[in-house]
Amino acid sequence: MYYHFLSEIKNAMQAHKEKLALPFSKMDFAVLKLLVEAGYLKSVERETIGKRSMVVVRLSYRDKKSAMNDFKIISKPSRHQYMDYRSLRRVKQGYGIGVLSTSRGIMTEREAKKNKVGGEYLFEIW
Repeated sequence: MYYHFLSEIKNAMQAHKEKLALPFSKMDFAVLKLLVEAGYLKSVERETIGKRSMVVVRLSYRDKKSAMNDFKIISKPSRHQYMDYRSLRRVKQGYGIGVLSTSRGIMTEREAKKNKVGGEYLFEIW
């Protein structure tokens, strides 16, 4: 699930790693591509190592500091949080992003509000 790789990425950034390999899943890959577009990661590529499909994540830094400070998981397997586009708010006064799983795919809270679509509110990152 997406919340496992968020902590792995945060820990790798704190250790100043250049890249990170994670097991592949379509959901995780879509979320990681969104984080690349938002500037929290440099790049994301799918690679096959042996018989396993992996996602290779290149980490991004700003002035030798990690691009991602922290994150907050909103939806959990025990409690799914769904939100209408009218109830979506900015994250950290616009300095962060919220990620939603909608009927039109994975998108940020800004895109969901613009497209007038709600969905499961996955997490916030800043």
